[in-house]
Amino acid sequence: MKESWVKGIVPGLLFMISNLLFFPGCKSFEEQKRELPDTKERGTIYVSADESFKPVIDAQVLVYESHYPDTKIIVLYKPEAECLKDLTNDSIRMIITTRGYNQEERNFLVDSMKVSPEQMVIARDAIAVIVNPASADSLFTMDDLRKILTGRIKKTLIPVFDGVNATSTVRFIVDTVLRDDTLSSKTMAAKSSEGVIDYVAKNRDAVGFIGVSWIGNKEDSLQVSFLKKVKIAQLESRDQPGKYILPVQANIYLDRYSLVRDLVYILKENHQGLGHGFANFMSGEIGQLIFKRAYLLPTKKDFTIRLIRIRE
Repeated sequence: MKESWVKGIVPGLLFMISNLLFFPGCKSFEEQKRELPDTKERGTIYVSADESFKPVIDAQVLVYESHYPDTKIIVLYKPEAECLKDLTNDSIRMIITTRGYNQEERNFLVDSMKVSPEQMVIARDAIAVIVNPASADSLFTMDDLRKILTGRIKKTLIPVFDGVNATSTVRFIVDTVLRDDTLSSKTMAAKSSEGVIDYVAKNRDAVGFIGVSWIGNKEDSLQVSFLKKVKIAQLESRDQPGKYILPVQANIYLDRYSLVRDLVYILKENHQGLGHGFANFMSGEIGQLIFKRAYLLPTKKDFTIRLIRIRE
């Protein structure tokens, strides 16, 4: 009888002891959330972003922080190559550029930094070609652009970039347009995309290359002021030779415009923090509408083209 009583009570005692040891260490979801360095609703993070996307990323941050007043997203705008170097910078939580990480970069992040990176294409951007309003040239074929970029054109047209190396615009032009060729020694380097606009505005022979988010939004008062200083050139359509088109969303969507690139975020965050919150925001309904308003092409939400008939 005694032996039976002991056998009956021992399991109960063990269960009680295990509860005493286990439950004091258990925390509610809210307690665990408060212990995180940041969440989507509070905290501060640093983001390294390609300078050519400054207008639209500034808009994304402004709207996000207005939704979550206890957050602070500090964006450091740099040439793309400098942003990619920040993949190894512990203090930078997110990178926003025109390409994702390669396998070597991913291996380094996983093995050396102990972080599982995430990346996503969140929009597509066009490189706008801009000229001085007094320029006689505003229609270009891709062959024309190659000649301008290499200095082989008979006219004295000078290509202008936001830097002559390390920027995403230069990399795209070299990789996609020039390929095995090199930029002309006459190529001018401005300090920023706004610097490209200013240079073209003052020089009749200049041909500038900038992201369309700097110049495409006619509802933005600053960009309207830019459009008074320069003119957006038209490029020959990819699908209709002899027809010239602007870098608008429909032409990006239909793959008619030749100078199109991706906008990608790379996230380095092992917890569900502010970086994840901002990434989800940019790929969500509001963030995608911001890209659309900035005249980029959203890639995570449907983009609909409606045919209209204009009565004259």
